[in-house]
Amino acid sequence: MKIRYDSEVDAAYLALGDIADGEAIVQIPEIHPPNGRGEIILDFDAQGRVIGVEILAASVLLRPEVLDNAVRI
Repeated sequence: MKIRYDSEVDAAYLALGDIADGEAIVQIPEIHPPNGRGEIILDFDAQGRVIGVEILAASVLLRPEVLDNAVRI
């Protein structure tokens, strides 16, 4: 697992293993957290397995130490 963070758009991506371009076949968008801020999007492969999680408003939804350890892009 690895997490990347783009501070310009305040978005993080948690990759559950190595993901090839185009491997995310289905996305489940608009998962809203209880605090009403941000959004979580799940990425699935062709077999229906979760391969990644995109987190919008990451600075609000993730703990600071998670972002501190993320790869900056």
